[in-house]
Amino acid sequence: MTGEETAPSARQAELLELAYRYVASRGCAELSLRPLASAIGSSPRVLLYLFGSKDGLIRALLARARADELAVLGTAGGDNKTAPDGLGVVAARIWSWLAADAHRGLLTLWIDSYARSLADPAGPWADFAATTVADWLTVLGAAQEMSLRDTAAGLTERTLVLAVLRGALLDLLATGDVERTTASVRLQLTMLVPPDPPG
Repeated sequence: MTGEETAPSARQAELLELAYRYVASRGCAELSLRPLASAIGSSPRVLLYLFGSKDGLIRALLARARADELAVLGTAGGDNKTAPDGLGVVAARIWSWLAADAHRGLLTLWIDSYARSLADPAGPWADFAATTVADWLTVLGAAQEMSLRDTAAGLTERTLVLAVLRGALLDLLATGDVERTTASVRLQLTMLVPPDPPG
């Protein structure tokens, strides 16, 4: 056995992080083990040993991407145990993160995986799209008033907000036009989620 194979959990975590950085800039729909292994200082044999298969590696990368997504959404949601911040406020925070240049690689990977989940539902991407929709709706729901969260109207409202964020994100990734897409998101949020009247 090689040194890489004697402690798979530690090595697996290390290689997963390196592979995650690699696919964040290149996507993983057409992932090939040989160039990936070369770029992260490993070999296809070791990657197959640690992750079981190429599909196993892709599933691990998607789980890693989802963990990042949940961390971002959790931060944007604020502390909803006391009083919700409001759907418009939380959606604006999420958009600020989405619009930041530093996150383009991760977001391109996310869109790539989302689309692949729809096109290849039997593959390692299976359920990625549906799961991420549920994640986002949960965070947006926690931003709503308690009286709205479990109603059809509340679900409709946060679904519309999610559609605005996702549509603007696709536009932003295609064009790089932060100013225009941000203005559009702000306008849509104002129309969809008007601010509470002053007390």
